[in-house]
This record gives sequence, structure tokens and C-alpha cells, in this order.
Amino acid sequence: MKKTTMGRAGVWYTNHMEVSSSAIEAPKNFRRCKDLSLTQVTMPNAAETLWHCDGVKMNQVMAKGDYFAMDSQNMVIHDLTLYGNYSFDGVKNVEVHNSKLLSKDAFWNSENVTVYDSYISGEYLGWNAKNLTLINCTIESLQGMCYIENLVMKNCRLLNTTLAFEYSTVDAQITGKIDSVLNPTAGTITAEQIGELILEKDKIDPSKTQIICKEEPEKITEHVINESTEKALKRAV
Repeated sequence: MKKTTMGRAGVWYTNHMEVSSSAIEAPKNFRRCKDLSLTQVTMPNAAETLWHCDGVKMNQVMAKGDYFAMDSQNMVIHDLTLYGNYSFDGVKNVEVHNSKLLSKDAFWNSENVTVYDSYISGEYLGWNAKNLTLINCTIESLQGMCYIENLVMKNCRLLNTTLAFEYSTVDAQITGKIDSVLNPTAGTITAEQIGELILEKDKIDPSKTQIICKEEPEKITEHVINESTEKALKRAV
């Protein structure tokens, strides 16, 4: 394995580059690159790496550092392990497969992102995103998936996830329980159970969101129980 040390901001404005079986210990690397391939690469000091890149392929990469992959686009990622907050801010046209992301504020301001078969843990996942799709994923996120335009979740699990979906348009199919849901804008949320459902009629129209549960929510905030809220609730047969 090749090892690069004592570097900083090493590869910028580079096209058609492949890196494999390497360890890179330099922050602020790979910026404004096009057609970049990283395979079996370890980056233990990856703060502010992969900014403003176009056409990135990653396979079996481990990265540790905040602000990873900001404003990059056209990325296909397999088997990424990431430790670092504020990742993928502002990215566009991204696929992530079989990855583990331990990242607060991941995928903020992103567009056209699809994540498959992955684990994501960190507060405030996906805020202000457009067209965020999560398929067969396990998510842990305090106040996650809020302020999203067109959030799709298929066969996902939500662990320790509270105050989810605030001001989001959502089509969510959740396996198991959601701890709490707060003020979704519109769409459908399907789950086995919701711990607490909060629909504040002075902030959203509850009738625009359909809630489908095998069991009634354990708690519905009292002051929002009204005709619109009753229409929003549908118990699964």
C-alpha cells in the first residue's frame, strides 16, 4: 500500500485521475477535479476533501473528516465508510450503495441523491434537500429528513429518530416504529407505529398528509385533534 504524508491541498484542478490501494493523510485534497476514481483508499484526515468535483467514483473508501464532498456532482459510491459531519452539502446527482455514514447534517441542500442499503447516523439528515431517496436503509437522526422537497423512503428503519419530516413532502414506507413525526407538509407516511404525532394546524394542513399505521399513534398532541387531523389518520387493515 502506498502512503502519502505531510501533504495538504495536494490534488486540485486535475482530470481523469485514478487512485487505488493507497492511504492519503492530507486534508483539502481532490478539489475541482473531473473524472476521478478512488478504489480501496483510506483517508484518515479527509477534512474538506472532494469539493466541487464532477464525475467521481468511489469503491471501498474510508474517510474521516468534516465537510466531505461539498458541492460535488455526478458521484457513484460503493462501500464508503465516513466519519465526519456536514458531509455531501450541496451535492447533485449522487448514488450511494452499501455504505456507513456517521455524519451530522449530511446531504444538506442536495439534489437528486439516492442511497441504497446503507446506515446513516447523525442529527438533521437531509435538510433543505430536493429529491432525496433512501432505499433499504437504517437511519438514526434527531429531527431528521426535514424541509425536504420530495423525500422518498422505501423499506427503511428509523432508530432513535424524533421530530421527523417537518415541512417535508414525503412518501415514506417505514419498517417498525417512528418515535415521533412533526408537521409534514404533504404526502404519505406508512409505519407499524408512531410514538407521537404532532400536526399543528396553524402551521400545516393536516389533511394533505395521510398517516397509515398498524397501530394508532401512542400520542397525538391534544390541541391539534380536529376534523383535518382525523382525515389525515388511516389505520392499516
